[in-house]
Amino acid sequence: MNIQEYAKLLRTRWVTVAVTILVGLLGAVAVTLLTTPLYKASTRLFVSTISGSSIADTYQGNRFSQERVDSYSELLTGQTLAQRTIDKLGLDMTAAELQANVKATSKPQTVLITVEVLDSSPVRARDIANTLSDEFVVMVRELETPEDGTSPDSRVVLEQRASIPDAPSVPKTTRNIAVGLALGVLAGIGLAHVRDLLDNTVKDSDTLEEITGSGIVGNIPLDKDRRKKPAIAFDNDNSPIAEAFRKLRTNLQFLAVDNPPRVIVLTSSVPSEGKSTTAINLALALAEADHNVVVVDGDLRRPTLHKYLDLVGAVGLSTVISGQASLDDALQKSSMPGLTVLTAGAVPPNPSELLGSLSARTALAELRSRFDYVIVDSTPLLAVTDAAVLAAASDGVLMMTRFGYTKREQLTHAIANLGNVSAPLLGAVFTMVPARSAAYSYSYYYGEESGKKASGT
Repeated sequence: MNIQEYAKLLRTRWVTVAVTILVGLLGAVAVTLLTTPLYKASTRLFVSTISGSSIADTYQGNRFSQERVDSYSELLTGQTLAQRTIDKLGLDMTAAELQANVKATSKPQTVLITVEVLDSSPVRARDIANTLSDEFVVMVRELETPEDGTSPDSRVVLEQRASIPDAPSVPKTTRNIAVGLALGVLAGIGLAHVRDLLDNTVKDSDTLEEITGSGIVGNIPLDKDRRKKPAIAFDNDNSPIAEAFRKLRTNLQFLAVDNPPRVIVLTSSVPSEGKSTTAINLALALAEADHNVVVVDGDLRRPTLHKYLDLVGAVGLSTVISGQASLDDALQKSSMPGLTVLTAGAVPPNPSELLGSLSARTALAELRSRFDYVIVDSTPLLAVTDAAVLAAASDGVLMMTRFGYTKREQLTHAIANLGNVSAPLLGAVFTMVPARSAAYSYSYYYGEESGKKASGT
């Protein structure tokens, strides 16, 4: 995966990354707040030996002191000294508990030992550090003094006493926040990558073309305003989504130059992929180019066109097919210029049989004779067989695929259903494409080139 692919991944999964980083930061803050503040007090001990009269004796004395430092560091964190300190101060803790909060360190090639004590009380931390060091001086004198009472060869001096610390040393807030942020970033990127690997939805043009076996004739950008008002006013709208439908209209002219499709069925794999909105606005885009267009609601189960266009829904395709009304009576003029609508009509108990009847084919043939384009909004292919029945009687099918929503296996099965009835697939249309996606960028240049060809430039 190159840098561009990582950038695309982070742009697509930015919510996952942001939430993970937030969780990491909140975790760091929680750890910081829940950690008992500890104060650190420190003392410094100096280890010396009796110096000789010669340089060799002095050197040997220094080596002896440095060797003693390692042993003294062990004694400083031992149980005996801890217990003596507890007894001296009357502390309410065990020797093991005190040992866990005592640390003795020394730099190589030196005779200095630093003693650090952690405690929840700054005053007690100072008292423990000083008392422990004082007791250690006494302990060393006891251990190093020979039995005959002569002066010991080694002694320890408390060179620096502890003072009351001003601020706690634990928790380290800045470090915790930095660690939480770093872990959040790493975990967020990793989780985004895992989600991308597990994501089997269609999100790029290559995948869509590979599954459908056809070209992409349109990429419709995501426009939240279409939820409230599906129809676009093309006479005064030059928005990106309006331009996308104009490009789709232009691209349709190049699908079959010798035998251009006139009865076009719009379908999808599953619901909520933008079929009805695309059908309405494709018909309006064609009407804008001075074509005589009718849009037909071929969804006899959950009809929607009459709601979107504020028309009568009781009389329509189902009543025409069943002979209850004539085509002239059922056709309605919409409020949009140049657009005629045939709504679904009353919902029948047997939609598939009705759409597959000879009367349905006759109705479509009559619509073909009256209009330049017949745009049919049908049902999803995987839900019922209605769309496949209509597709078999049409000049071609446009497959709607919602960006990042339609799964690959769903699209594969839907294409197979069209193949089973030998329905001609005109091409695929990407719907609800984010403006920054590669698919929408591809649509822009694809449509622009098509427009140049149409104008002869």
